[in-house]
Amino acid sequence: MASEFQRRKITGVFDAMDSEDRGFLVERDFEALAARWTALRGVAPGSEQYVRLRTIMLGWWDSLSSAARDRDRVTLDDVLAVVDQLPAMTDAVTATADSMFEAIDENADDRISRGEYRQLIEAWTGRETDTDEVFPLLDLDADGHISRDEFRRLWTQFWAGDDPKSPGTWVFGRFDLSPTRSMP
Repeated sequence: MASEFQRRKITGVFDAMDSEDRGFLVERDFEALAARWTALRGVAPGSEQYVRLRTIMLGWWDSLSSAARDRDRVTLDDVLAVVDQLPAMTDAVTATADSMFEAIDENADDRISRGEYRQLIEAWTGRETDTDEVFPLLDLDADGHISRDEFRRLWTQFWAGDDPKSPGTWVFGRFDLSPTRSMP
């Protein structure tokens, strides 16, 4: 069962995807993400990069909806049920990290720049976001870029980890680390 910390960080990603505040995700949420990303990149519909980005984003939908109780919509609990399984599925987590790395690495130089990272966050959230404070936390060797190996480690820490001190906590940007308070 997901910890409170895991629930908080996954909720942030989930809420960014649920742009209509329905409390669940549908395929069009993933199509909208793909549209935001291809628009930010300025890639032409039908181009190789357009098809690749759409395939990666819609692949998320395919994976999550196939694990959901209702294949037409994915709830936060459905996502958390998948997250609970990830520590035992390191190959799947690494494969997803590699796919995302390729989607983020716009110029295919095998490293993620500050600008490419910012583009990821803005595509995910659908709004302009300052990532200057977060990027150095993710650049584990402080060389000004995130390598494929660094990204794999960060991605695994985010999705399969439960340590708020792990740099991977910030893969999708900053969020409030304080525990949620229950109402009296």
